[in-house]
Amino acid sequence: MSIFVDETTKVVYQGLTGSQGRFYGLLNKKYGTKVVAGTNPKKAGTDVEGIPVFASVADAVAETGATASCVFIPAPGVKDAVLDAARGGVKFIVVITEGVPAHDEAWFYNELRRDFPDVRLLGPNCPGIISPGKANIGITAGHIAKAGGPVGIVSRSGTLTYQALYELAQKDIGVTTCVGIGGDPVPGTSFIDCLAAFEADDETKAVMMIGEIGGSAEEEAAAFIASNMSKPVVSYVAGVTAPAGKKMGHAGAIISGSKGTAQAKMDALREAGVKVGLNPTEAGELMAEVIKELGLS
Repeated sequence: MSIFVDETTKVVYQGLTGSQGRFYGLLNKKYGTKVVAGTNPKKAGTDVEGIPVFASVADAVAETGATASCVFIPAPGVKDAVLDAARGGVKFIVVITEGVPAHDEAWFYNELRRDFPDVRLLGPNCPGIISPGKANIGITAGHIAKAGGPVGIVSRSGTLTYQALYELAQKDIGVTTCVGIGGDPVPGTSFIDCLAAFEADDETKAVMMIGEIGGSAEEEAAAFIASNMSKPVVSYVAGVTAPAGKKMGHAGAIISGSKGTAQAKMDALREAGVKVGLNPTEAGELMAEVIKELGLS
């Protein structure tokens, strides 16, 4: 199985007619993802290499049965795009766009929780989600991901998401689903959401979790792992040498005083029974050991 998306997921690309949306929409379609529509109110009735363009997500859903959307709209328009998707009837919204104002993120996050509780939001500022061999929504390079399980991946860092996929593929370890949750202050989907989904997925036997400095998401995940996870977890936390008060890449990756340090997160994860690597390669090696211990290699 896979979590959140699979080979039946039909995706509408909001921003398909823009350069980035077009590039990744067509790339993901070539991968095998069911990219069934795009949206642009000014270009409704046209198409992008055979993919029809509609004025709204509601129109796209009515005509194609789309169940998910991928947002490549520039940051000022993301709030309206997310609401268009939710009101349009899709159940999964992936926001790739970076630079979305935190106020907008908080607003539409709470709007979805209140008025559309059955809609899952992933992102903003994330690489998306890939269930290798089934569906790829976002900007992850499909060729670096090995299909067939048994590892699920969840990561705050886009770049380290790719490295985690590559490290496992180099060791001939397949992945059920890889979720990039993004590093903004108000992520639509959390570590815990993904850990719970992997725990419930029969084909996922172990989980790799990639964290980074800032916030308390990793500590919260550690508490969840200790209380709720029966499957082994391997982790890497980026930013061990990051100085306090400096933002490291993501808006949410900033140490405030003594809070949010990589060391504190690593300590919490180790206390929860997680195997913690000091770099991505070591995390891959630890996962290979876990897979061997499980008798899956």
